[in-house]
Amino acid sequence: MFIDEAIIRVKAGDGGNGCLAFRREKFVPRGGPSGGDGGKGGDVIMESSERHNTLVHFRFNPEYKAQRGRHGEGSNRTGREGEDVLLKVPVGTIVYDVETGDKVHDFSHPDDRMVIARGGRGGRGNAQFKTSTHQAPREHEEGRPGEERALRLELKLLADVGLVGYPNVGKSTLISRISAARPKIADYPFTTLQPNLGVVLAGDPPNEISFVVADIPGLIEGAHTGAGLGTQFLRHIERTRLLVHLVDVSDASARPDPVKDFEVIMGELASFGAGLESKPLILAASKSDVANKTKLAKLKRYAKAHNVDVFPISAVTGEGVEKLKYAMAEKIEEIRRAAQPEIVAS
Repeated sequence: MFIDEAIIRVKAGDGGNGCLAFRREKFVPRGGPSGGDGGKGGDVIMESSERHNTLVHFRFNPEYKAQRGRHGEGSNRTGREGEDVLLKVPVGTIVYDVETGDKVHDFSHPDDRMVIARGGRGGRGNAQFKTSTHQAPREHEEGRPGEERALRLELKLLADVGLVGYPNVGKSTLISRISAARPKIADYPFTTLQPNLGVVLAGDPPNEISFVVADIPGLIEGAHTGAGLGTQFLRHIERTRLLVHLVDVSDASARPDPVKDFEVIMGELASFGAGLESKPLILAASKSDVANKTKLAKLKRYAKAHNVDVFPISAVTGEGVEKLKYAMAEKIEEIRRAAQPEIVAS
């Protein structure tokens, strides 16, 4: 089950109360105050993990509470601190505060850790209030309450390449060809109901290039307003470095114009926002083994006029798939190099 959004409530532990006590021993007259401090409440900590790829465990268990600090005791004994609660989230999770809408943290790297709710400070016992002029204090403090907040978790997959296009254009078949991913493949619309990730290797060791490809469920006209699967999965394209747009050039789609197919999907990406339409793009003419030559020629003319690379492929027969895979690898490497900070020689 793929869950990419969840709302949870977290409560850090309250601090323990300070103790009011006096030292009473047989041969120690006027022993003085001996109340210990309360222990600090436990924190709620969130950490990104590569072993998790969904937020499903938060959907069915939405409340988390850290242990409270133990109260202080006599003989100047400080209360034990409360135990922390550690929540593991997938890499790519963004945390928002439900009440304010502010972004709390973006877990974009593995093993990134953050305290999202701090435990309350323990109260001071009466021994802390002793002075030379106030030798028998009866003042003591209660522990401070721990932070409590409602959080919205949103998962955006971290993939280098996003496969986009209408339903049934061959995205799932392609990702099964170039990676070890085994998504469900069938000949009806919206076969893919959740994104699939696959790791692709191109080249020979030790110079092979690896990158992650995401197969995004099919888009249709009006997706940005909620049509089809709507915007449910468009957010997963936001972090990709490269888009591979598959357009069906066979007669199986019953859509007569491949250029219109391309423009409709690009329009949906633009309407969603986040600059999706301006990402680097490779165009793949899918199902070339049964292509309508007129459709394929029209798409090639359009791609040439708009300076877009086009690769005729057949994910079923394997025709053109290797060429596309290496083109994706080269483009990803080019983007990665451009993103690296320049080293200035001293």
